[in-house]
Amino acid sequence: MLVLEQEIKELIITALNLEDLIPDDIDSKAPLFVDGLGLDSIDALELGLALQKKYRVSLSADSTETRAHFASVQALAAFVSAAQPA
Repeated sequence: MLVLEQEIKELIITALNLEDLIPDDIDSKAPLFVDGLGLDSIDALELGLALQKKYRVSLSADSTETRAHFASVQALAAFVSAAQPA
């Protein structure tokens, strides 16, 4: 799971053009929105599209489950891992 978390951190940096950050700057347990990384709704859309493209996962913008998946890098990694075929 740590490798997947690292990949997701790199995806966040690339997809959102966060050039002043490196993966180690992002705490896997920290919130992605408001506190923590401080992402906003536009960032969520861009990140969601990047996740769909890279990992072929299905996300619903209005789902409360999707909001929970975007809580942290750890939550995203768990979601992506669970969504991958065995």
